[in-house]
Amino acid sequence: MAQWTSAMGAAQLARLLNSQQDRPAGPGTRRPPAYRALADGIRLLVLEGRVPVAARLPAERELALSLSVSRTTVAAAYEALRAEGFLESRRGAGSWTAVPAGNPLPARGLEPLPPEALGSMIDLGCAALPAPEPWLTRAVQGALEELPPYAHTHGDYPAGLPALRAMIAERYTARGIPTMPEQIMVTTGAMGAIDAICHLFAGRGERIAVESPSYANILQLMRAAGARLVPVAMAEGLTGWDMDRWRQVLRDAAPRIAYVVADFHNPTGALADEDQRRQLVESARSAGTVLVADETMSELWLDEDIADVMPRAMCAFDPAGSTVVTVGSASKAFWAGMRIGWVRAAPDVIRSLVAARAYADLGTPVLEQLAVNWLFSTGGWAKAVDVRRRQARDNRDALVAAVRRELPDWEFEVPKGGLTLWVRTGGLSGSRLAEAGERVGVRVPSGPRFGVDGAFEGYVRLPFTVGGAVAEEAAARLAAAARLVESGGSGGGEAPRTFVA
Repeated sequence: MAQWTSAMGAAQLARLLNSQQDRPAGPGTRRPPAYRALADGIRLLVLEGRVPVAARLPAERELALSLSVSRTTVAAAYEALRAEGFLESRRGAGSWTAVPAGNPLPARGLEPLPPEALGSMIDLGCAALPAPEPWLTRAVQGALEELPPYAHTHGDYPAGLPALRAMIAERYTARGIPTMPEQIMVTTGAMGAIDAICHLFAGRGERIAVESPSYANILQLMRAAGARLVPVAMAEGLTGWDMDRWRQVLRDAAPRIAYVVADFHNPTGALADEDQRRQLVESARSAGTVLVADETMSELWLDEDIADVMPRAMCAFDPAGSTVVTVGSASKAFWAGMRIGWVRAAPDVIRSLVAARAYADLGTPVLEQLAVNWLFSTGGWAKAVDVRRRQARDNRDALVAAVRRELPDWEFEVPKGGLTLWVRTGGLSGSRLAEAGERVGVRVPSGPRFGVDGAFEGYVRLPFTVGGAVAEEAAARLAAAARLVESGGSGGGEAPRTFVA
């Protein structure tokens, strides 16, 4: 019986391998043999999750033709991978990827580092900050005071607590977007909201247009749902959206859904202006595409000069509510541990989402809903988000200064909001930097996690989650990782230092 559960075509694997471009070797630098470079490339793809575990690899002859190398080179690479535990083979069944015993299974998203690893590893993988105290504690205390009446009910509210739905609707109305509670569904975080939307609108095999790059966890959620992702390239820098490209993709590919982060885009930090938003809504309406607008970063403006000129929400350009479905969340602006999100859409869409929820999670925890409602109704939310902005702004400035000092060849533009810095790594492979970073004590996600089919190998994403001396140490470790990659180093590398903030 075959042990593989999926298959990787030769052309697809070749595209992924060819995206791993390193800076040309300097004088005196020894390049590894061709088979060793090929084995290392496949191993990196497995470790990053871009080639799944238990995926059947193409036959040696097929891969050799796609890569324009000898079959002997591929055979030697496969043999090296088998010796290291990254490949298993059986006569008649082929060869499939594996991970050596004791290695964690790779994931294609961005998972938080386990707390026990934080003493020796600086985590730049997860774009989330600690809770803005004392507001978390006060919100939970306020929620406990409001809990007794709800404790006498069954506790299942598939659309969300009526009080919180009304409060969220009121907040949209205050922004100049008239909204009824019937247009709101409370979800378990923004991920829960987008998962529900994808299952409602886009069945297996449906096309979903996504920004390229885009948020890694959402891309993986859509892949897992069986969607066919259609990437739309972002413009250079912080200008963000190329409307000619969007119009062409929406017209020619006719995707069922388009997913966009117009407010301090993750990972680039770009901010769409009002004209871009208007054009995008009009183009989606003309194509019959549902436009999913992710607003999780919308309140995280960091520079005062932009606070009073923030563009209107995407749904402001869709008064009939026929095109735009908006997703919001407390997780980025407040705390990732507060798993409260919401959907704003036409009432009939909300009814369909609520009906489908009976087969998913039934509802969102009542206590957390009450805590968010307390924050909204008492003014605590605005004060907590103020704390969050100061934290993120200070961290951003410290990280920018440290990276510029330690890695002057790396290029980026400083966003005016959000939680992430999108960095071009001076010609180095982001995948190899991520691997080297693990060896020197800094965890950083490589650019291809945010793309489709191997794009953005020359990038990494740096979140504004550390500041002060920790940001300086993180940049120093990134510089050490870059030196390892430049030298072609492998093996143990430099030992990570325990860092105490």
